[in-house]
Amino acid sequence: MEVLVARSIRPSTFHPPTDSPPLSIRRRKPATSTSIVILALQSGAETWRVAMISAVVLLSCVVTVTAAFDVTAVPFDEGFSHLFGNDNLVRSSDGRTARLTLNRYSGSGFVANDMYHHGFFSASIKLPSDYTAGVVVAFYTSNGDLFEKTHDELDFEFLGNVRGKDWRIQTNVYGNGSTSRGREERYVLPFDPTAEAHRYSILWTSHHIIFYVDDTPVREVVRSDAMGGDYPSKPMSVYATIWDGSTWATGNGKYKVNYKYEPFVSDFSDLVLRGCRADPIQQVDSAAARRCAEANDELLAADFALMTPKKRAAMRRFRERYMAYSFCYDTNRYPVAFPDCDIIPSEQSRFYEWGQSKDSRERRRSRRQSRKARAGDPKRVSSI
Repeated sequence: MEVLVARSIRPSTFHPPTDSPPLSIRRRKPATSTSIVILALQSGAETWRVAMISAVVLLSCVVTVTAAFDVTAVPFDEGFSHLFGNDNLVRSSDGRTARLTLNRYSGSGFVANDMYHHGFFSASIKLPSDYTAGVVVAFYTSNGDLFEKTHDELDFEFLGNVRGKDWRIQTNVYGNGSTSRGREERYVLPFDPTAEAHRYSILWTSHHIIFYVDDTPVREVVRSDAMGGDYPSKPMSVYATIWDGSTWATGNGKYKVNYKYEPFVSDFSDLVLRGCRADPIQQVDSAAARRCAEANDELLAADFALMTPKKRAAMRRFRERYMAYSFCYDTNRYPVAFPDCDIIPSEQSRFYEWGQSKDSRERRRSRRQSRKARAGDPKRVSSI
């Protein structure tokens, strides 16, 4: 069990190219059994186990209501458990915030006590500042512990950078072990995610998936028959982690975590778990199936599930301005577009054949020049 837990520390992911197309686009090699055991021992993951609870969180557990959506946050101890990292996870006295730390000894993480069959999951996250190359912060859903070869996963991954460069954010969608044909996108952010917390949310229903940054939907995946098993369909847990991704996270591994700048600290608050609790191991009876169907209908009727014209316009603006990589336009990796890709010729012309935006480097070059002017530092650079 300890070995399986350790696998959840790092989400499955493909890493889009950074500044130029690689000679060959390769996925990160999966961790070996030996490396997983070592990771578990280093992180203290052997002391953790998932605590499945059956009771619904009572209204007395409510801590706060988010401003944009009609959802409530739960105290950490009511909804989550320590995953790994020993003392590198610290909870606030009021239960509203969990602080995750990465240092030279370990990363850290926590996991929801229950698994959910569809839901809305949200957290306000403040990222580490200064030099953060190689640092990966993740907020995601997964069932990889139980379905090692056919797992489902939805990710927000935050990728650190060298001083003076921006954090990048990546969203991933995997269903039924589809990591070899993953649906990944990468963006820059229109704000400094280290200055204050911003809310990141994942909606997963039987009909569609929406990723939110604050109140803005940045990505929607609509389920279709053509997607088949690539659409996540099995109950998943919710995870939050910080860890050392030196081998790939910044400049395709060129820039490593520099522990001279430790500790790297990320705060998670206003944690939301709204969905149908489900046990993927036990046989689903009619009552449980009916309960989850009703919960899914409630999700679909909620404000965060309704894509109004205003929301669609906001999503289009965000993607036009800040999307830096799209699997839909990565013709090197996928010569035949996915059935769920809505290929727009005018939009496609803005991307290289390896999926990277042609505008991204120019946009960051402009920001870099403005930083130079302000800081008077000729060594400061900026690239994706």
